[in-house]
This record gives sequence, structure tokens and C-alpha cells, in this order.
Amino acid sequence: MLTVDFARFPISVGDRVLDLGCGFGRHAFEAARRGADVVAVDRSAEELASVNGLFAAMRAAGEVPAGSLTRAVRADLLALPFPDDYFDVVMASEVLEHIPDDRRALAEIARVVRPGGRVAVTVPRWWPERICWALSTAYHEVDGGHVRIYRGDELAERLTGVGLSVTGSHHAHALHAPYWWLNCALGQGSVPSRLYHRLLVWDIMRRPLLTRITEQALNPVLGKSLVMYAEAPAVAGAASAAA
Repeated sequence: MLTVDFARFPISVGDRVLDLGCGFGRHAFEAARRGADVVAVDRSAEELASVNGLFAAMRAAGEVPAGSLTRAVRADLLALPFPDDYFDVVMASEVLEHIPDDRRALAEIARVVRPGGRVAVTVPRWWPERICWALSTAYHEVDGGHVRIYRGDELAERLTGVGLSVTGSHHAHALHAPYWWLNCALGQGSVPSRLYHRLLVWDIMRRPLLTRITEQALNPVLGKSLVMYAEAPAVAGAASAAA
């Protein structure tokens, strides 16, 4: 299930792509399929081992174009082990809401993306997330949980604050918002939550036309995630200076 829309945020063969907070690798895998050289970063050794294993399986199955490079690296988003202006594309999906010093994290993103490079950031949308917080303190008051809820203008301000220019935004995953409300209100093991989860899995696997059309129609008002795209200035070092 992709949150970044690769039709709006195209990845080209040979692009150097950094996927921050990659989790189990969904965006990194899609970038690799498109022929990019991909570095997937996370702090979880377990998730990175899974990502490297699937990278190898994809290569063996011919799903990754010959010549493209893929690797998973354990690193801290607040101090990335990469040189300035190195990546063509940086993605950070559903990660900034976990980081207390998100401005420093965004400054690191601005530092490692090349002049004219592109950035995609996704976070939980304000009002569906606010309902989750109201329904359950356990939803966010856990180790490594969500530390803030972003409004769209706040996220845009943080991106421009490190020298990036916002180029567009949209919302995604409208069908997933009710699932998280059910979890928060009734518990993940409740019958309604389990039944709704089965529906979501069926939708992800089958992608029927009816639910695709329904979700696209509902995303502007009910989308669980806010997706924002930005570009680095064409002049080298301008974003780092702003940060």
C-alpha cells in the first residue's frame, strides 16, 4: 500500500533515492522496481533485515532492473551518514510525527537532497488523527509513538523553513481512517476491527474498481494521510543555509 503517489512524484531509472523511516520497505521497493538506486534507512534492525532480504528476492526474480543498486542502512534521521547534495529524491513517509525534533530531521533531508532534487513527506492528517488521540491515549502515548499532529500549513511551514519549496499536496487512504477509529474506540482485537481489517486486506490484494473509485472520491475529506511534495532550490547549498 503506497502513500506517495508515483504518478505525481515520478521516479526515473538511475535516480538516487533515499527512503527515510522505510519500515518494511513499501516505497523503497516501488522505487527499485522503477530502476532507481535506492537506500532505505530505518532504526529497526529487524525491519532492515527484512528489507534487505526482499531486495535480494526481487533481484533474483528479475523485478529490479539490471544495474540498479539497493541497500538498507541503519541510521539516525537526525544525523544521516550521507554527504551533502547526494540524493535526487528523498521520501519520508509516516515518520516525522514520531520525531520530537522534526525541524532538525527536515534540515537533514534538505542537506542530503541535491539542488533541484525532490522531496515527498507524508504524515497523518490532522482531523482523523485528532479523533484517534481523543478516543485512545494508548494510541499515541507509547514508546516511539506519535508526538504531534500536523496541520497542512504547519507541515508546509516546516518544509519552507529549511529552504524547500512546496509543489503540491493531496490526501490518501480514506478507507483506513474508520479502521483506526474502531481500533482506538473498541480495541484492535474487537470483532468490528478484525472484520474491517479483513476488508482492507481484501481491498489491497484485489484492488476492485468500486473501492478504488470510492476511496479516490473520499480522500479529499476523509483521507488518513497528508502527502506533501517539495523541491530543493537549484542553487547548491541554499537549503542548507536556510536550515
